[in-house]
Amino acid sequence: MKTDPPAAASSGSGPRPRLGLDRTVPFLVYRDSDGEQHVVVLEASASRVTVGRGKASDVALTWDLEVSRLHAQLERVGPEWTVVDDGLSRNGTWVNGERLSGRRRLLDGDNLRFGGTSILYHDPRRGEPPTAVAADLPSMISLSEAQRRVLTTLCRPYKHGNPYATPATNQQIAEELFLSVDAVKTHLRALFQKFGVEGLPQNQKRARLVERAFHAGLVSERDL
Repeated sequence: MKTDPPAAASSGSGPRPRLGLDRTVPFLVYRDSDGEQHVVVLEASASRVTVGRGKASDVALTWDLEVSRLHAQLERVGPEWTVVDDGLSRNGTWVNGERLSGRRRLLDGDNLRFGGTSILYHDPRRGEPPTAVAADLPSMISLSEAQRRVLTTLCRPYKHGNPYATPATNQQIAEELFLSVDAVKTHLRALFQKFGVEGLPQNQKRARLVERAFHAGLVSERDL
């Protein structure tokens, strides 16, 4: 796993990326345009975290042209973190596939989307950690080109954050990629194993695979 190096002490109220997560402090996980993973720890001393394309943002998504210069903010309210978008962004902020209006309290495992970039919010203080978080998921390097194409096509119905979307069927994937249905099934079996969902009921595997692909930043709206 690649994490940002420790940052120098700052007088600002923003987050401080660092190595070695404190498992009692919330943090953000996302991947940049090169597929490199970043972890931003939300220190107890921080009160506000800005997200935007501008380099001055605490979470600077400089590569994502769908992100506004000042897109949204994360604000601490007591012990809890909230995400706030009061109309600053052009394309909106999405939480678990739903467009945000105003403020929303964040819960462990929430998937935030700013432009085409997905960021996972993780709060170790709230119950047991998820079976797999973005840090545990495979990077683009561990996927073959064929697997990457199948995964992207599986996620394509989720373009524009449609909350009623369902994963593409084997037949739809086969037709788009000019593969046989059997070849699609073979690639999906390998993906289920790599993403740790092979033990789930058959009707849950595909949706959970899509969820983990977005959480890990392996698929974004730009890819769809």
